[in-house]
Amino acid sequence: MSTTIDHTKKSVPGSRRSARPDRAAWGFLLPFVALFLFTFVLPLGYAVYQSLLTPVRSGALGLGPATLGFAGLDNYALALQQSAFLESFARVLLFGVVQIPVMLLLSTGLALALDTLSHRWAGLLRAAYFLPYGVPGVIASILWGFLYVPGVSPITDLLGRVGLAPDFLGYDTALWSIANIVIWEFAGYNMLVIVAQLKAIPQELYEAARIDGAGAWQTAMRIKLPLARPALVLTGVFSIIGTLQLFAEPLVIKPLTPAVTNSYTPNLSAYNEAFANNNIYLAAAESVILALVASVLSFGFLSLVNRREGRDAR
Repeated sequence: MSTTIDHTKKSVPGSRRSARPDRAAWGFLLPFVALFLFTFVLPLGYAVYQSLLTPVRSGALGLGPATLGFAGLDNYALALQQSAFLESFARVLLFGVVQIPVMLLLSTGLALALDTLSHRWAGLLRAAYFLPYGVPGVIASILWGFLYVPGVSPITDLLGRVGLAPDFLGYDTALWSIANIVIWEFAGYNMLVIVAQLKAIPQELYEAARIDGAGAWQTAMRIKLPLARPALVLTGVFSIIGTLQLFAEPLVIKPLTPAVTNSYTPNLSAYNEAFANNNIYLAAAESVILALVASVLSFGFLSLVNRREGRDAR
């Protein structure tokens, strides 16, 4: 009995040491946790708090000083009653349904092409394709805006000489002109993410495919694309979130065409409410709704992909 007790006493300190959290690990995590709290959790919490408030006027005829009162869900109800705000969601969803597949197909095609090129040309082309991402979105929108304006754009001049007169900023084409800017900006970035995933594929798989007689197309479809699925999913999620947050491009294009209104996208609508109408509480509610929609679509896309991968694994 005494021997058993001694062994137990000796094993307890070791088990406590193993259960104790590693301070070094927490030290590495602390900067990220602090940054995450101050740049994401706290701003989001403050936006939710503001969305529940409303200014209340005091005095005769409401001419007294304003105080903040609890509005509950009134700001959310008001936002959802605005047809222009709801139409902005429909507009960006249509934008994403067309723009995201086109951009991902282009990025994937460029990544597959670069993966088969020699290292000399691959590095040069990779830098050239990635270069538009280094241009700020505002500058890129200004550059493309000049290319869209008739009488200024060399593109419209050249097309006019062959009898074509496209209106890149018309009511039916402005959305797709903005989509062209976004594709030009982010296709190279998504390409690099996919290329990094392709470089992580073991070379032994390619050698086995060559021994089995697989050509370049079969190798791409049966090895590269299935193993690059994590990168494709990641770029898809980033594209969904970026589509819903569309802001800089329509804001810059807005002075060039009446087709882009103050509520052209959800972000533009919230911006207009906050800085033009001076209603920061309604703007906060619209921002929270936008965050919720982005979360639902992103997690819905991830769950759909994971469910499909689970079926394929069976």
